[in-house]
Amino acid sequence: MTSKPQKIGLITSTSYVVGSMIGAGIFLLPALLAPYGSISFLGWIFSAIGALILARIFGNFSKMIVNKSGGPYAYSKAGFGDFIGFLVAWGYWISIWVSNAAFAITIVGALSFFFPILDISPIYRVLLALSIIWIFTWINTRGIKESGKVQVVTTALKLLPLFFVIIAGLFLFDINNFPAFNLTTESNFAIFPVVAAATLYAFLGLETASIPAANVKNPEKTIPKATLIGTIIVALVYILSTFVLFGVLPMDVLAASPSPFADAAILIGGDFGGYFVAGGIAISALGCMNGWIQFSGQVPMAASQDNLFPKIFKKLNKKGSPAMGIVIGSLLTSAILLMNLSDGLVKQFEFIANIVVFSNLIPYLFVAAAYILVIIEKKIHINSWFKTITLGMLGIAYSLWAIYGSGNDTVFYGFLLLMCGVPMYAIMKWNQRKD
Repeated sequence: MTSKPQKIGLITSTSYVVGSMIGAGIFLLPALLAPYGSISFLGWIFSAIGALILARIFGNFSKMIVNKSGGPYAYSKAGFGDFIGFLVAWGYWISIWVSNAAFAITIVGALSFFFPILDISPIYRVLLALSIIWIFTWINTRGIKESGKVQVVTTALKLLPLFFVIIAGLFLFDINNFPAFNLTTESNFAIFPVVAAATLYAFLGLETASIPAANVKNPEKTIPKATLIGTIIVALVYILSTFVLFGVLPMDVLAASPSPFADAAILIGGDFGGYFVAGGIAISALGCMNGWIQFSGQVPMAASQDNLFPKIFKKLNKKGSPAMGIVIGSLLTSAILLMNLSDGLVKQFEFIANIVVFSNLIPYLFVAAAYILVIIEKKIHINSWFKTITLGMLGIAYSLWAIYGSGNDTVFYGFLLLMCGVPMYAIMKWNQRKD
């Protein structure tokens, strides 16, 4: 017998959005953008606008489909039916437990700054990563409220070192360090797509407030606010931190830095600043992993409730948590982590991690298109069809751009990954007919 579903509010929902988007990548991205020059800011602005369009679509969808968990899955299914809904849930689910392995590796890498033995012992690295995964798995099986408390704390803590570098860095800002608009020999027209593609992945996760919709208080109000507020906060953090680092560190130093935030923090606060940022990287990845472990149970649970995933995924424990789905996801993450015991398998893991990017991007395309279809079918917003259809078309255009920017290999192998789910879909539909 299950208890009454636990509910979370605006602060926790916003923390899921911010915490899921801001991972460890932002701590390295300014260094990757430095060789291109200040044209990078056009990439950030373009990606931020696209993210805000998608955030608005997800927010509006949450008003039309209320109290239905699953986010991208539920919205895609509403517009395109079972098959597309299943493919979105399948690819998204795989991307979650693969990404959690990457987060665990990042956490251990950041902790090696404090414990150098982690650099020389793969056994210790994997054991620590597995321990972290299963501690957070246990937390998430205790219910979304417990998971949400952790998410709020880790989100606040991950923002501290970023704000520290942004605010304190303004006092060390030197305009002479700031790069020219385009540092490459290519034209502005040729470089803009490169920097835009480099920044768009930083906004993956904007949809996360909609995933546990059945556990959100007043979801038709809370989810749109959390999605929009969270996306705006993240966009500001990304743009401001890149701006400050461009003015604090010389371009040759920034471009070659493996940890530009740590380098800037050391200039500001000495060794303490370096430790502060290293801790922030670990906490940032922890917060991401905590949220995605929760969603590794929520997404297949929603699909299972519609008989598109095995029944085991919709089982809830006495805390109202899809505990079996969470545990299964963490078992698969653990299997991925064990690849790091072999250098050959590490390369395979990197390959898998790259192709699951497609599984994160394709739901945006289907949700944006489904948004238009559902509005037309249900005759919603009759007096503002032009505005809502324009919003949907912009979402489709940005999603296609994001998929194009991910590269040919990512699209090809990502598509094959989605197609691997077709046999499971056929089995589930056959079971439905048999029942």
